[in-house]
Amino acid sequence: MKSPSSSIRDVLAANLKRERTRRGLSLSKLSQLSRIGKATLSQLESATGNPTIETVFSLSRALDVPISDLMDTRYSDAVTVVRAEETEVLSGAGVDLRALDRIEAGGVIMEVYDQQVRAGCEQHSLGHAGTEHTVVQSGMLLAEVDGRRVELGPGDYIAFDGRLPHTYAAPEGAVRSVLVLHYRSGHEKLKDPPH
Repeated sequence: MKSPSSSIRDVLAANLKRERTRRGLSLSKLSQLSRIGKATLSQLESATGNPTIETVFSLSRALDVPISDLMDTRYSDAVTVVRAEETEVLSGAGVDLRALDRIEAGGVIMEVYDQQVRAGCEQHSLGHAGTEHTVVQSGMLLAEVDGRRVELGPGDYIAFDGRLPHTYAAPEGAVRSVLVLHYRSGHEKLKDPPH
């Protein structure tokens, strides 16, 4: 999702300013909508802030855009190879995300992430745009979505409306998973998450 020469800070700065301006929002109004301080937003737009998962997800929710609209520089090659050592990690309180790709087809946008929930940690989200899909690769993941707790092991899958408050936790050791976020083109709100 990013070119090797672009940092997460630079990409987020340009995309955040573009999306905020496109919607005619002041920094103050975006601060209210996202629950992020105006000074922090100013730093993010000037590429001097340190974005976290929580920040990016809050901005996605407030602007009602896919996360990749904030983080994407678009690959143009027919074959996309993403090397782990060349991909910046976006970290939060309990999760490290590596953006792998953004796919657009048939009126749907899908973002693919390598996700690691750190051992003994929890990652809380107030919600964000799109539908969230997670497939556990290794470890035991505890997911709580809108008050419903589910334990997931290797090969298990969960999907839900990303706008719902949710938490991922790894109480027994690190968890590796594939996270896919999907949105309708034009960022229309999804009515029913797949079952």
